[in-house]
Amino acid sequence: MLKRWQFWVGIAVSAVFLYFALRNLKLGEVWEALKTAEYIWLLPGIAVYFMGVWVRAWRWHYLLRPLKKIPTKTMFPIVTIGYMGNNVFPARAGEVLRAAILKDREGVPISASLATVVVERIFDAVVMLGFVFFNLGALENLTHNSGFIGNIKQLSIWGAVIFLGALIVFLLAAMFPLVTERITVSLINRIVPSRFREKTNGIALKFLTGLESLRSPKDALMVLFTTVIIWVFETGKYWFVMQGFDFQVSFFALMLMNGIVNLATTLPSAPGYIGTFDAPGIAVLVAYNVPAAIAAGYTLVLHAALWFPITMLGAYYYFRQPLRWGKDLEKIKKEQESLPA
Repeated sequence: MLKRWQFWVGIAVSAVFLYFALRNLKLGEVWEALKTAEYIWLLPGIAVYFMGVWVRAWRWHYLLRPLKKIPTKTMFPIVTIGYMGNNVFPARAGEVLRAAILKDREGVPISASLATVVVERIFDAVVMLGFVFFNLGALENLTHNSGFIGNIKQLSIWGAVIFLGALIVFLLAAMFPLVTERITVSLINRIVPSRFREKTNGIALKFLTGLESLRSPKDALMVLFTTVIIWVFETGKYWFVMQGFDFQVSFFALMLMNGIVNLATTLPSAPGYIGTFDAPGIAVLVAYNVPAAIAAGYTLVLHAALWFPITMLGAYYYFRQPLRWGKDLEKIKKEQESLPA
């Protein structure tokens, strides 16, 4: 399903981040932090997290309305399956898996639904960058002995240029569909060999239909609003899990941590974002003068709490009605290259 080089690149990136996460840590102190934690706080944390997942399902339903009106309760299991795929496979294969599941169950073309997935990811990145920029004043006053924290401002600026630029391109493509279609077809006819043009044009045009929900400024603002709600809910989980550990930082500090961690997890990594989640999470907390062992214990528990419940629920929904293999699997292989990492 995945190219072997993608897997090994992800393993290498995770290994580097794990080195930064584990260096200078005293594992005995980390274990002590884990032993003394109050795990009852995981329950409200998981509950508020799943509220955010439900809002994700509603947002995807909203983006898909021009293609097909599908109830949020139908979208929710498919979204959890996508999370499961992202947590089990490298290279965010879950995004393609949920597009294939949607095709299998609701008949929505994979290329079109992938367009809505890409739109989701762009809005997610813009909001994550907003979390970081909102807290840049606090970030500049932090200590810089926590690894790569000092470079976050520069990385955020470059990230803002990339993702805001992508968002503008998608909004313009949605607002001027005929012009975009002519430009797309012209580029394909110039670049793609003749024997592949018809099929490539078909995929590209289906992809463009997935942008229809962005034609209205009101709809685009609604997607942005729901994206903010999603990530506030997820930060709420960070806050609840923190109550079980012997430290306190502000909700805004956790927003900053959430933003930095999730931007880092856009990098290639081993399944489950091993390392790319942990190293920046520990670094942010250490920058806020949280002891490294407690920061590591908290980040480990938070990572597990974000991974296990949604993965188990996604697996449950998947095996209740698994994807029909064969031709659909071939479609997954072909479509995966069209989704940014």
